[in-house]
Amino acid sequence: MGKKMIEGRDKNIARLKELTELLNRASKAYYAEDKEIISNFEYDKLYDELMALEEETGIILSASPTRNVGYEAVDELPKERHERPMLSLEKTKDREELKEWLGGQKALLSWKLDGLTVVLTYSGGKMTKAVTRGNGEVGEVVTNNAKVFQNIPVTVSFPGELVLRGEAVITYSDFEKINERIEDTDARYKNPRNLCSGSVRQLNNEVTAERNVKFFAFSLVKAEGVDFHNSREEQCLFLQSLGFETVEYRMVDEGNVVETVEVFEGKIETYDVPSDGLVLIYDDIAYGQSLGTTAKFPRDSIAFKWADEVRETKLREIEWSPSRTGLINPVAIFEPVELEGTTVSRASVHNISILKNLKLGIGDRITVYKANMIIPQIAENLTGSDSVEIPDACPVCGGKTQIRQVNDVQSLYCTNENCEAKKIKSFTLFVNRDAMNIEGLSEATLEKFIAKGYIHEFADIFHLDRFKEEIIEMEGFGEKSYQNLINSIEAARKTTLPKLIFSLGIANIGLANAKMICRHYHNNLEEMLEADVEDLSAIDGVGEVIATGFYEYFRKEENKKRWGHLLKEVELEKEEIEEGSQTLSGLSFVVTGSLNHYASRNDLKEVIEKKGGKVTGSVTSKTVCLINNDNTSSSSKNKKAKELQIPILTEEEFIEQYLAAAGREAYPAASGEAAG
Repeated sequence: MGKKMIEGRDKNIARLKELTELLNRASKAYYAEDKEIISNFEYDKLYDELMALEEETGIILSASPTRNVGYEAVDELPKERHERPMLSLEKTKDREELKEWLGGQKALLSWKLDGLTVVLTYSGGKMTKAVTRGNGEVGEVVTNNAKVFQNIPVTVSFPGELVLRGEAVITYSDFEKINERIEDTDARYKNPRNLCSGSVRQLNNEVTAERNVKFFAFSLVKAEGVDFHNSREEQCLFLQSLGFETVEYRMVDEGNVVETVEVFEGKIETYDVPSDGLVLIYDDIAYGQSLGTTAKFPRDSIAFKWADEVRETKLREIEWSPSRTGLINPVAIFEPVELEGTTVSRASVHNISILKNLKLGIGDRITVYKANMIIPQIAENLTGSDSVEIPDACPVCGGKTQIRQVNDVQSLYCTNENCEAKKIKSFTLFVNRDAMNIEGLSEATLEKFIAKGYIHEFADIFHLDRFKEEIIEMEGFGEKSYQNLINSIEAARKTTLPKLIFSLGIANIGLANAKMICRHYHNNLEEMLEADVEDLSAIDGVGEVIATGFYEYFRKEENKKRWGHLLKEVELEKEEIEEGSQTLSGLSFVVTGSLNHYASRNDLKEVIEKKGGKVTGSVTSKTVCLINNDNTSSSSKNKKAKELQIPILTEEEFIEQYLAAAGREAYPAASGEAAG
């Protein structure tokens, strides 16, 4: 063997080892640690390179991701070996290749759902076992969790042994609702797939039940004694007849497979279930089985991944966007291009590691695409000048920055504890519906405004009109959205003192506490601010911790100065407190479930608080009663109330016992009409 051949072989082997290590590390980060060290585009590209090298050299390393499927299950749940290995699917991005693959056969074309694969077993009509895919050979037993999936039949009419596979998913709409309940944006879930994976693998299935996990069957493994006439579609119809929701599919052949792919493509943007492509499987079961499998793939099915629409453009700048945690994210700003029907001009680069890997420089020619046809990403850097300078000062406060490495990922942070960007959570609370109720200022928008220096303190929000031209030019804004924002800000100038105090974000002071303090001092701001901790602690429902937080906040000079600025921007509406109206003073209630007479729980809460009562989120020994129209519910609040022997009252019972003396105008039950 010549010297050049040996050098070439050694180089290939070194590259094989490098790619194997990198791809395994990236997979572990993505699937097990919910983080991304390389983009999906880059992963696919490197995976294809590895497969080509393995074919060229005939060498496949034992740890190669082309042989191993997934990662070992975590240890918290029992493990179990699957009766039949669950192989991954060979993939293509070429629509014409699907026609060739069909070879005159009919097949089912369906969504490739992006969740967690689960194998269900039924015996005697009852679910007896649910096991996750795991590494394809060994999965985790999640039977109790599967029983609380939103749409799964726990019992079926089929008496024999039934085994099927499907995908557990959380829809985009449910994902957004779950994230909306988490105030801390850094604590929010990154995507539905990660949330679903964690939800299915919970040790407490009450958590699983709260996450609205759904299950879509895609494959029947066993059903004793049933003749399916050698048809996959017959199997799907059988599962549907038992009450299972199956993955949406269409029957196709060579003549219509390409146009059917286009039908699915047209539904992507509005399809609520996460998907990362399509699956094509032969309808003829015997034919598919006769083809056997490779070491990694079954030959009766193939996955189709959307060919990313890639556009070349020019990198204009890197915008450094600070967040509440001090993390400063690089964002690529490039010349606008059309992608998947929309104009895009920016894409997150995620972290310093990816920035360095892409070797970005201002003026570089780059290619961009939309991951899963949704999220703009940089695919490649065609120039590779590697000249972007990482800032040593925070763009918001000018404080010193620092590159920190956590595991394999390098990220940039601001080290200044008093950086305005780190106060993003307080600004988010300030504009919250229960505080100043300013629409159009999402946390992401606030971060941008703070990063650009438009906002330094609460009062600055009322002067955003100074930056009209700049805001209108920002992505996501325009003349109409800008005007809507300004109108909302102007409407917020009229507010109440309790809402204004709550909006400050003083530790431990919620809206109810702010109302109690204001009512005690009859909205006399001067008396309130002169009160000491002892005076404030004496207010029923306040206590020393809340009193101390309130007192200390207004003793800090910086806070007093900013409070003065804020008062100049608002007009406080006085809440008249009628003599003898505090009939619920000192009483604590909990409200849960749907209501008939009030439009929302907040409406009922407002009525209780106006009469001096308090509404808390959990049942304790101090709770007077739990208001719930469903006394038979097995909710944790009902269980706790029964355990503590606290009355559970319907709305009508609560109104009769606690509000009737206040007069019919205090509640909407008088007319007998349900609100909303």
